[in-house]
Amino acid sequence: MAGVGSRRKNDELILSGAVKVNGKLVNELGVQVRIGKDKIAVHGELVNLEEKLVYIIFNKPKDTITTMSDEKGRATVMKYVHVKQRIYPVGRLDRNTTGVLLFTNDGDLANALIHPKFEIEKLYRVTLDRQIQDEDLKKLRKGVRLEDGLAKAQSVELIDGSKRMKVLLALREGRNREIRRMFEVIGYDVRQLDRVSFAGLTPLGIPRGNWRFLNRSEVNYLKKLAGSTSRKEIEEIYT
Repeated sequence: MAGVGSRRKNDELILSGAVKVNGKLVNELGVQVRIGKDKIAVHGELVNLEEKLVYIIFNKPKDTITTMSDEKGRATVMKYVHVKQRIYPVGRLDRNTTGVLLFTNDGDLANALIHPKFEIEKLYRVTLDRQIQDEDLKKLRKGVRLEDGLAKAQSVELIDGSKRMKVLLALREGRNREIRRMFEVIGYDVRQLDRVSFAGLTPLGIPRGNWRFLNRSEVNYLKKLAGSTSRKEIEEIYT
């Protein structure tokens, strides 16, 4: 949450002796600290938490990279979302995939939302290069073999009026280019891919390339999905 690094990187920093609490070296994991009272330093620099936790829903446009910055100078999602807090995207959408992307500086919630344990559902509208056959819909529901294991759609249904060239597909995992690879295996090319829902949150009313803060009930809902039911904690965030 303070922007130092991921949990794994921070574990490595602690074990390497780079962290001090109140001036004393701490090189064991799991040491409890008091936020706002104990002074934590990494490589001699004090670490400060953000003043406020924020939660944002963004309608990602095409041709943007889901990273904080890009060494090749390509447009990133951070071009569109500007707040004073240091936020980061929850998971990834590939460059040409559009739709719902969440941002936050709440590391615990972000990690939970992308962890396979919680099986958070993501719903995608997929436009194909040709009509899809019923037998191939069955294959997607049953699971198709990718180079990194079996990939299975939680559900996949034809979109009415699309002449069998558009489907709604739900996943509860998020491997790299998973949907595109699933269709490649069964002989289809994905022409357009749009995430229309993440954990039930949709971009309704948010034009492409725009964003808004999640409201209190939406944050509360996400925390419940991720295993936290503390209403007091939610109230403290927004007061």
